[in-house]
Amino acid sequence: MSSPDMVLDVLRAELRAAGITYKMLADRIAMSESSIKRMFGQKDMTLSRLAQICQAAGVNMEDVLRRAADARPQADTLTLPQETSLVANPRLLLVAICCLGHWSLEQIVETYRLTEPECIGLLAELDRLGLIELKPLNRYSLRVSNAFRWLPDGPVQRYFREHVVGDYFDGRFDGPGEALMCLPARLSLASAAELTEKIYQLAGELARLHRNDRRLAPRERDGFTLLVGFRSWEFSAFTALRR
Repeated sequence: MSSPDMVLDVLRAELRAAGITYKMLADRIAMSESSIKRMFGQKDMTLSRLAQICQAAGVNMEDVLRRAADARPQADTLTLPQETSLVANPRLLLVAICCLGHWSLEQIVETYRLTEPECIGLLAELDRLGLIELKPLNRYSLRVSNAFRWLPDGPVQRYFREHVVGDYFDGRFDGPGEALMCLPARLSLASAAELTEKIYQLAGELARLHRNDRRLAPRERDGFTLLVGFRSWEFSAFTALRR
C-alpha cells in the first residue's frame, strides 16, 4: 500500500473513531457528500484539503501522518513457526485469541485464571511473535489484517480439530442468534469457487460487525464463533453403501 493510500486509510479510521460521517464532514467544509465520498474513494486529496479536513474533524494532522508512516503491511495469516509457537503453549494461544477479539488486559485477567504479570508476559511473547504490537500501559494493536485466518491444515487448525471441534458441536445451536446447517449439493468447480469467495465475504462481514460492536459496553456483547467448512466430502458410512 502506498503512503498516500495509508494516509487516507488512517484519516478514515480517525473520522470513524470520532463518529464523524461523510455527511457531517461535508457540512463542515462546505462540500457535497458525493464529492467527499469520491475524494476518499479515488484516494485523491491535496495536502491543503487534508489539513482542512483534519481541522474540521478535530483530528491532529501530524498524528495522522505519523501513524501512516509507522504503519506496516498487515498479514492475513501467521507463518508456520508462529502458529507452532502458539499451540505449544495453550495459555499463549488463549491470549492470542483474546487479542484477535480485542480484549483488554483487564478483561483477560478478570475472565481467566491468569495473573496480571503472567498476562503481560504472554502479551510480550505475542509481540515478539508478530501477532500484536505492545504499547505503553499494556495496550496493543494487531499486526494482522481484518481478513486474518489460520493456516489451512496448519498447527492451529489441527489443534482445533483435536481439542475444539467436538466441544463446539456438542451444543444444540438453538440459542438466540445461533444456527447450524449441513447442506449437501452437487456443484461444478466454478460454482464451488464462487461459493468459497462468498464464504470469505461472510468472514469479512463478521469482522465488520465485530469492529462496529466494539463501541458497545461489554455487557451488551457475547462471544460468538463462526465455524465454516466447505469441501468435497461424503459421510464414510454412506460411502460404504455405494455399489
